[in-house]
Amino acid sequence: MALRMWASSTANALRLSSKASLSPAFSLHRCFSSVLDGLKYAPSHEWVKHEGPVASVGITDHAQDHLGEVVFVDLPEPGGSVSKGGSFGAVESVKATSDINSPISGEIVEVNTKLTETPGLVNSSPYEDGWMIKVKPSDPSELGSLMGPKEYTKFCEEEDAAH
Repeated sequence: MALRMWASSTANALRLSSKASLSPAFSLHRCFSSVLDGLKYAPSHEWVKHEGPVASVGITDHAQDHLGEVVFVDLPEPGGSVSKGGSFGAVESVKATSDINSPISGEIVEVNTKLTETPGLVNSSPYEDGWMIKVKPSDPSELGSLMGPKEYTKFCEEEDAAH
């Protein structure tokens, strides 16, 4: 009973109501992760932004949030190739080290060298400054098998609910 009264008074102080309905775009378990329109998403939590002949690749806000503070990023050299679903590097955080998988196949044309000195860009700006590689896709049709923003959001919600 005391806990319920404390929760009620805290909710009142914060002007929260259990009767208020939150829109689907705002929910407590997603309030710190963002999913952007215009990107494609892999089930392994990488994103792709295809612009002209080149596609930028990085890990999603959802992934970096689950990893925690990123302290090291291991990336390949430009000129190499990646295969869809294949590992091209690793992200080390205070919690774990995780492989980074490529959502598409192609030639690596650029690597974000800023991540060597400032790996935290993956946390602070996963979709902008924290991009990892730029790829010239060898099979642009692979983009069609990736998830759009709505599908990825639902995927993350279901994955989080299962854990």
